Amino acid sequence: MQRKDFITLSSLGFLGLYSCGISKINSKKPLAIQLYTIRDAVSDNLEKALEKLVALGFTELEIYGYNGTFFGKSRTEFQTILKQTGLKVISSHHTTGIIHKDGGTLLYSWEKAVEDLHFIDAEYMVCSYLFPEERTVENYKKLPELFEKCGEATQKAGIQFAYHNHDFEFEKLEGDKSVYDFILENTSSDLVKMEMDLYWISKAGLDPLVYFEKYPGRFPLWHVKDMKAGTKDFTEIGNGLIDFKKIFSAKEKAGLKHWFLEQDSSDKDIFESIRISKKYILENNFF
Repeated sequence: MQRKDFITLSSLGFLGLYSCGISKINSKKPLAIQLYTIRDAVSDNLEKALEKLVALGFTELEIYGYNGTFFGKSRTEFQTILKQTGLKVISSHHTTGIIHKDGGTLLYSWEKAVEDLHFIDAEYMVCSYLFPEERTVENYKKLPELFEKCGEATQKAGIQFAYHNHDFEFEKLEGDKSVYDFILENTSSDLVKMEMDLYWISKAGLDPLVYFEKYPGRFPLWHVKDMKAGTKDFTEIGNGLIDFKKIFSAKEKAGLKHWFLEQDSSDKDIFESIRISKKYILENNFF
């Protein structure tokens, strides 16, 4: 909450109600969201975007776009914003740097990224995406070594490294083995965990529970988003095809620690989509 809003609420006698509301939210399991969901609002005004999430009951974030700064803010400035809003960063997304040689990627200034994420008390750093130009057999085969090296650096700072999937990882690499299985089988289960994106694995036609059974405990992070019937477009949680009740029933086998609501695009105002998803989450107690 910004200072001017705090003063306004106080003068109107609403501060007590606001405090009770926050207390009620914090008494429950935290609601978490991947900030990419509201990237347009973040680009317009970071602080206002975060305040909107707080008003909807969210207390935890997964962030994206670290490049030596957090959305153009220094780590101290960003930490101050987090403290003012009461939000906590659980996890951060990073690309490899194989093609786009930017700071804050796995191959460029990784140690500085680890320091900065440690400074804001993040718990996970995640390789978020392989650009199409990076998806070669040669690059795939180098990933286990790169991921373990990055995982060793994060582990020293008390941060867990993980990899986030889309659907292309389920294509075959060699014989019957997929890229995803190749990564899982050739990395340490301690150094490299997985962030399971439930939409993308479902779009690939695979069952998350099969992976939870085959690699128990490797999936402490999930992206929870739904898929429209027919078009397979993104939609609000509960408005699509994915059986979240079945998937959440296997959360212990998966090793789930945190999950994030995410919706890459919407045919509505994105904050309205978030409200719809939140309602379904709370009604079904997905914690």
